[in-house]
Amino acid sequence: MEIDEKDIVTFTGPIFGFEEYRRYVFLYEKELSEHFIWLQSVEEPGLCFILVQPDLVTDDYQPQLPREAGTLLGEGDYMCWLMATLREPFQKSTVNLRSPIVVNPELRQAAQFVLEGNLPIRHPLLREGEGAC
Repeated sequence: MEIDEKDIVTFTGPIFGFEEYRRYVFLYEKELSEHFIWLQSVEEPGLCFILVQPDLVTDDYQPQLPREAGTLLGEGDYMCWLMATLREPFQKSTVNLRSPIVVNPELRQAAQFVLEGNLPIRHPLLREGEGAC
């Protein structure tokens, strides 16, 4: 797959556990859902994360970003994504509310933050009563 340099997002604050990889691209699958994307490393082809929009999971997610966010991401509007862990059966899949991926789409910069407060790292992906996305 060929990636245009303008589509690459640089992580100015690394993904925890994957600090050596800083350049990624967002891959969208229209048939799947606009709420899910793949975060694919351009440095390591085997490294890919599934990200989910917070509003798919909860109505009241209002992350309070640390002060360093402005320094790492620059000025502008940010997009927030949650890392998903898919499990068998799918109903046991979770997202991490404590450590969102935050992106400045205009500057193509991103960072993962560990938020203060009592936010779970294994929040159910599906809302109660949902059987599938």
